[in-house]
Amino acid sequence: MSTATPPEIKPGSPVTPQVLAASRLRPVRRGERGPVASLVSHGILTVASLIAFFPVAWLVYLSLGPDKDDYLHPGGIWSKMTFSNYSFVLQHTEFFDWLKSSLIVSLGTTVIGVLIAATTGYAVSRMRFPGYKKFMWVLLVTQMFPVAVLMVPMYQILSDLQLIDSYLGLILVYCSTVVPYCAWLLKGYFDTIPFEIDEAGRVDGLTPFGTFARLILPLAKPGLAVAAFYSFLTAFGEVAFASTFMLSDTKYTFAVGLQTFVSEHDAQRNLMAATAVLIAIPVSAFFYLVQKNLVTGLTAGGTKG
Repeated sequence: MSTATPPEIKPGSPVTPQVLAASRLRPVRRGERGPVASLVSHGILTVASLIAFFPVAWLVYLSLGPDKDDYLHPGGIWSKMTFSNYSFVLQHTEFFDWLKSSLIVSLGTTVIGVLIAATTGYAVSRMRFPGYKKFMWVLLVTQMFPVAVLMVPMYQILSDLQLIDSYLGLILVYCSTVVPYCAWLLKGYFDTIPFEIDEAGRVDGLTPFGTFARLILPLAKPGLAVAAFYSFLTAFGEVAFASTFMLSDTKYTFAVGLQTFVSEHDAQRNLMAATAVLIAIPVSAFFYLVQKNLVTGLTAGGTKG
């Protein structure tokens, strides 16, 4: 049983009611979504977006309540909204010290961690030395130890090196966390870059490091963006190591500083909410800087060219 193909409406041809009705009956091609499927998919995406956005909107709403117990009666916040919590956090807390500490630790971890991970991933991707496969698995095994197990030996090591309560000590601790994952990530991305580029660099007289720095790294910007974003977020939001190794109040990171609003006898949740909203600003700014390459880097390392 054959099906008739609906006539096409060509430019300049008369459009009769019969031709217009037949064109509306055009069957849906394979891979093409119909109007109902498009409506359902858009509806699901809209609901998912609202669910993801709700915690952020709720946090902003609670930060506008002037009393620390307003979270128990959120309906009353609407009639007495104020920005006094933000002014108090900025003027009467160590917010800017926390900001300085968080940026120093996060950016330091990002720069040092991504540099080590990039050189490691490139070496394993391009060089065939004895045990190179086992080396990558050893990096992966280091991620299997819980924080509670690592805390005591790391504290002892930093104490022997006199790096307790120092930014460098915390940066090195965070690098031990981010480097294994970023090395795996960047190794997969370097595998997608043709080996002929390395050979062309050698023909032009470049050293292996010169080839890596001048030819490979510019092509690996998407992968580097993902590694940098992961490293920054890991160092920015980590609590356990920061609260253990940083002893001075002025060297607290944001994640540790938030804990000062909640004690055994008091909980200033309105100030905590306002501080959390302010904390999101530098993270959003960093995401804006790397978002151009972020999606490409997340997907490109999954296939080997």
